[in-house]
Amino acid sequence: MAEWGAVALAAGAGAVGGAMNALAGGGTFATLPALLGLGLPANVANATSNVALLPGAGASVWSFRDELGPVAGVSLRRLAAVTFLAGLVGSTLLVVTPSRAFDLIVPWLLLVALVAIVLGPAGAAWLARRVTIGRRSLFVAQALLGTYGGYFGGGVGIMLTATYGLLAGASPRALFAPRTLMLAMANAAAALVFITTGLVRWQAGAPMLLGGTLGGWAGASVGKRLPAGVVRGWTILVTAATTAVFFWRAYG
Repeated sequence: MAEWGAVALAAGAGAVGGAMNALAGGGTFATLPALLGLGLPANVANATSNVALLPGAGASVWSFRDELGPVAGVSLRRLAAVTFLAGLVGSTLLVVTPSRAFDLIVPWLLLVALVAIVLGPAGAAWLARRVTIGRRSLFVAQALLGTYGGYFGGGVGIMLTATYGLLAGASPRALFAPRTLMLAMANAAAALVFITTGLVRWQAGAPMLLGGTLGGWAGASVGKRLPAGVVRGWTILVTAATTAVFFWRAYG
């Protein structure tokens, strides 16, 4: 692909991914295929995608700053600290994972994310009628999701929304702000590891980063007005298509 065409693809995918993260999560489903299309190995593409989406997540958090508050009575500061530390663990695991092994693992992670998205609020409501989870369980869940976010992160925003909905009984829209903050913390931890270990390809990452910042800001602005059903439907469509492509790529 011509150099300027590659730059445009990376920037455009970053803008879409940043907007998706702000709206419902799943921005990785836009950025990762684009980076693979540019010829990056899967683990390098995932690391580059993570770093590129970080400023967009920060822009989204700033836009939602007035809506930040405790989740299930637990301060966001504590949850953010758990997420950051777990993100360091997850991203370190990615660094030591061979590229071929990552190729085989990713489709299954995408499938887990797709199931979480499809179940969505209905799944959380079903669990809420049958399960009571306390603060300790919230920290455990946050640590697991932070580790997943540092390692891969696809669909982790949806998983956070479902988890918080179960624990706090809040609507997905009310959870935009805390969920976006946790995404940013996991991304920040992973970015620190990926940049330090040289796993990021800046030729594609830099334009994607710029696009992701714009998309994250715009997505947060639109997300305050867009119907939740539209956001969820689009996310399911993109996630299902991406999951199918990655299964074909790894096992076809």
